[in-house]
Amino acid sequence: MTYRYLTQHALTGQWLSLDLPLVNVEFGPQLNGPGHLQGELSPRLAHTAIDLVDPGNTLIYVERDGLLRWGGIVWQAEPEGDTLKIEAASWTSYLQRRHDLHGELDGRGPYVRADPCQIARDIVAYAQSVPDGDLGIVVDDTTSTAQTGTPADPWHSRWWETPNLGRQFDDLFKPAGAPDHTCSVHWDAQHRPVRRIELGYPRLGARRTDIAFSTDTNIVRTVPVTYDADEYAQVIIAMGIGEGRAKQRSTDAVRDGRLRLEKVLDLPDVRGTDVLAERARAERAWRQVMGTIDQITVRDHPAAPIGSWQIGDDIRVTIRDQWTRFSGWCRITGWTVHPDTPGGESATLTLTPAESYHYGLTA
Repeated sequence: MTYRYLTQHALTGQWLSLDLPLVNVEFGPQLNGPGHLQGELSPRLAHTAIDLVDPGNTLIYVERDGLLRWGGIVWQAEPEGDTLKIEAASWTSYLQRRHDLHGELDGRGPYVRADPCQIARDIVAYAQSVPDGDLGIVVDDTTSTAQTGTPADPWHSRWWETPNLGRQFDDLFKPAGAPDHTCSVHWDAQHRPVRRIELGYPRLGARRTDIAFSTDTNIVRTVPVTYDADEYAQVIIAMGIGEGRAKQRSTDAVRDGRLRLEKVLDLPDVRGTDVLAERARAERAWRQVMGTIDQITVRDHPAAPIGSWQIGDDIRVTIRDQWTRFSGWCRITGWTVHPDTPGGESATLTLTPAESYHYGLTA
């Protein structure tokens, strides 16, 4: 297991360092976000290497055993004593520093019943069409059946509001049933980094039966399992479109030997009792699980080698300790790799209940 950290000029592509001596590194991707990297330059180089990590103008990559594992943009280099602390975020973080100065993404909008995947591609294309704005980011050609904008309320990007491109991009992926995205990087056939935004519909990741996490094998630390009846319910009342007596409603309920607890799911834009019923069922399925785990730290192990999972994967997690007997499917929403801890390489994963996601359900 050999790590290497590389830096590159954002505009010219010139390599600045092919082996930046970073220490205390942690990095990782994020579901529907840019992910992060942190590290420190060793004292002997901290005062001479600022040109190798020029914030806002330097791309940084993590290579492990010849494969690119992470890439992003250096945003901060802060001296602290004898060290220089580096912070970076991946490709979509660049959009947070850009605005629509032409309006409607320079004529690409407005949008009515448009695929949010297409709008996302148009936002990135607009950002990279302006001089000195091209990072060479490629966006997947994934399509979805989700829709953004209506005839009565089109999706607009008005120049006089100086809309932030990053905020516009992020908002496309927030509604239930929207696609997923994450950032990644890999070498092409000519050994050049390909900076990519991955799109997934109805989801990124898959349910994995080939790997697992367990305190008996590869989990080395957990955040305590939370048992919270405020989130529990075995009765879901989903309220859809309409007003008064015309409002659509669907109820999903089971009897499970526990005191009846109810939750109202307000979905004012959802039309159709079949969709309402499915959304209520999915909501009830995850709320009926008592006990959730939101973070674990794992070591490299054949049961789930570091790098074997992907953003969005559902993986079986089993926790057995003095307080907990937990086993359930959890969705990976991000992770942070720690390459050089005293105990060796490890990764801290953020998790959510897999049943809490409503894949591909549209109004």
